[in-house]
Amino acid sequence: MATDAPTSAAASAVAARPSILRRFVALDTALSLRIHSLCRPVPRPFLKALEISGDGRFWFPIPIALLPLSSAFGAAYSLFLGLLLGSLLDLLLVGLIKHLVRRPRPVYNKGMSLTFAVDHWSFPSGHSSRVFFIAAFLRLSSASLLRVLLLDGRVAPARRWIEDYYHGDLAELLVWIVSIWSVATSASRVLLGRHFVLDVISGAFLGVLEALLVLYFLHL
Repeated sequence: MATDAPTSAAASAVAARPSILRRFVALDTALSLRIHSLCRPVPRPFLKALEISGDGRFWFPIPIALLPLSSAFGAAYSLFLGLLLGSLLDLLLVGLIKHLVRRPRPVYNKGMSLTFAVDHWSFPSGHSSRVFFIAAFLRLSSASLLRVLLLDGRVAPARRWIEDYYHGDLAELLVWIVSIWSVATSASRVLLGRHFVLDVISGAFLGVLEALLVLYFLHL
């Protein structure tokens, strides 16, 4: 009988885990609906513009088109290559996690075009992972970004103009703008009813992790 007590306690603990998870998901669902309801006065066209700006169909062509043009500039080539590889990694990871977790989107999600089968699932937010990857990647590679803005020092007038008027702060300003955009775009996912709060937070953490992985393998 003594050996049965620990076994019974362990079984009870295992049985309690799904209940705790369900309560956590219910709390996330209620909080997301509350935020969505309170923020309905926010202009929907503005939120839709943020949604479009963070769409993968908008971001994939940019590094693909600029990569061949930047081959003469080492820093620019590395930067665009990193953005392209990170975008591909994000697409694979988000698709895999969505397929495994299969959390349905909010029932109040309206007017969303579904491009892929995994777009039916909510966790994690692909928009959030993508925009946070871009923001974190630029933040962590700001030295390379500054060299790109200075055209690797190959165009002297541009370099002198930037150095004289911005003293290297142009890269920092650009990073801050992208960071604010990434937060606003991620928040729009909940306000539009596309995702739950947990989806957005998890997507943001995933995006930062992707930036770290890309920077590590590219040695930027």
